[in-house]
Amino acid sequence: MKAQIQWAAAALLLAAMAAPARAELVIIVNPQNAATRMFPSQAAQFFLGGSVLFTPIEQPEGSAIRAEFDKKVLEKTPAQVEAIWSKIVFTAKGKPPKECKSSAEVKKAVAENVNAIGYIEKAAVDETVKVIATVP
Repeated sequence: MKAQIQWAAAALLLAAMAAPARAELVIIVNPQNAATRMFPSQAAQFFLGGSVLFTPIEQPEGSAIRAEFDKKVLEKTPAQVEAIWSKIVFTAKGKPPKECKSSAEVKKAVAENVNAIGYIEKAAVDETVKVIATVP
């Protein structure tokens, strides 16, 4: 019995260590942008083609951070987001967000464009971007 408890405890510990840590996400803009705060639901409209006020900068397709953003902010699955953009592009009503290869590239792209909006891990924030929303 004692051995079973020890094995179960070890298995739980290994499972906890193997589970990916969820980093807190933040929505960012260029420091020169007039925006100071935004609800995540407001930011969603830019990533789903509902507004062109901001230029959305996207994380890489298939990345964990993008899937988390899609789920928590867009309230969609990656397949649903892809379907929305396929329709928008097919009807010539817009083009999908620019896709970067990493959070560092997203941050750089936002820092270089006063109208850009993107999302990165909170730990990656520095003075080159301004946080306008935190995604729990």
